[in-house]
Amino acid sequence: MKPIRLLIHGGSGRMGRALTRISAADASLQVVAVVSRSPMAELSQGLWLAAEALADAPPFDVAIDFSLPSGIANLLAVCRARGVALVSGTTGLSDADHAKLDAAAGDIPLLWAANFSIGVTVLRRLVERAAAALPQWDVDIVELHHQRKLDAPSGTALVLGAAVDAGGGKPPTYHSLRAGDAVGEHSIQFSGSGERLELIHRAYDRDVFARGALFAARWLAEQNKGKYRLEDAVQAIVRSG
Repeated sequence: MKPIRLLIHGGSGRMGRALTRISAADASLQVVAVVSRSPMAELSQGLWLAAEALADAPPFDVAIDFSLPSGIANLLAVCRARGVALVSGTTGLSDADHAKLDAAAGDIPLLWAANFSIGVTVLRRLVERAAAALPQWDVDIVELHHQRKLDAPSGTALVLGAAVDAGGGKPPTYHSLRAGDAVGEHSIQFSGSGERLELIHRAYDRDVFARGALFAARWLAEQNKGKYRLEDAVQAIVRSG
């Protein structure tokens, strides 16, 4: 089988660099362009693509986006024009940005997730179940990330909060910590009279998220147009054995 051709959007960031590095060691994947605002000296010649030249990118099958909200509209336009899939992990998106994603899913396969950890995907389901079982308990969501992360609460915290709402739990209170080089930690605390239930996920290596995004890209490349969740990909693989 031919390798899946990837365009990495937001290549100079931590996730972009991890995606480029891991893809290089995987024969099933081929990175054809790495998009960033400034040149990346570590890339082989011809692989870097300036953000303003995105429309001139070579042919690709899936775009993987870990950039800034300001770049999502241009990337969506290119993907829709070419009819190719998009995996996005960009957080801090506005309601208008999410509406653009929803609209694009009418034309292309699209998967957005605030967190590409398989463990967090399972955690979301556990949180919804706990909220359904403990509807009167107070809920606190505590998230810790590196000091350079801009959005707070994190996108993952908001997704977990949505799981609480879906389960019928009390509206959660968010607590955001920014310290050092923390990769990512999320704690969901359900507090009742005289007891507390705590669900925790800790990421120790950013490669966890990159591997999850590449897993999603492989799966999404075979799907029809529509909006998908990482949970859809995980469940499909489980069902197939």
